[in-house]
Amino acid sequence: MAASDAHKMSNLSKAELHALPGVSAPDPATNGFVFQQTMFRIKDPKASLDFYTKALGMTLLERLDFADMQFSLYFLGYADPAKIPEDRKERVQWMFAQPACLELTHNWGTESDPGFKGYHNGNSDPRGFGHIGIAVPDVEAACKRWEEMGVAFQKKPADGKMKGIAFIRDPDGYWIEVLDPRSSTAFVDWNSSNH
Repeated sequence: MAASDAHKMSNLSKAELHALPGVSAPDPATNGFVFQQTMFRIKDPKASLDFYTKALGMTLLERLDFADMQFSLYFLGYADPAKIPEDRKERVQWMFAQPACLELTHNWGTESDPGFKGYHNGNSDPRGFGHIGIAVPDVEAACKRWEEMGVAFQKKPADGKMKGIAFIRDPDGYWIEVLDPRSSTAFVDWNSSNH
């Protein structure tokens, strides 16, 4: 693809965007559908919950245990704790209606199994899943705080060609992209600028 073609493609109007091959207008039958969760398998819930609640500021919305299958699910999200229902059944129903939750799946015993090697994060061969992303008001300030907390970085804001975004890693090695929505407009003119 020529650079001029790439630039033309990256400057799509809303109509052109929605007319790309394979794109369909939402079927009215999907009204009310919500992207509700992404799931990560985790080794140690204590380490993961500490990371997601302390480092990322998420709230634990619910925990569901399945003793017969020996696993637990932890659901996290950015929600006001005061709005989480007290009644357990109401809380579970409310939680499953929240958009963009993170589900952490813990298979019991992995946290104390010395032979457990962990899970594939999708960023080494064979590649597949890449990362989740969070928006923050100030990438530099967030990264400074995480650096002081000892959070692992995959990419700092000044590294690489894509300046101003970062990638951190959770205790299981999953990548989390960190960006400021206000600076994301730089991606619009990416193909016409010098990097």
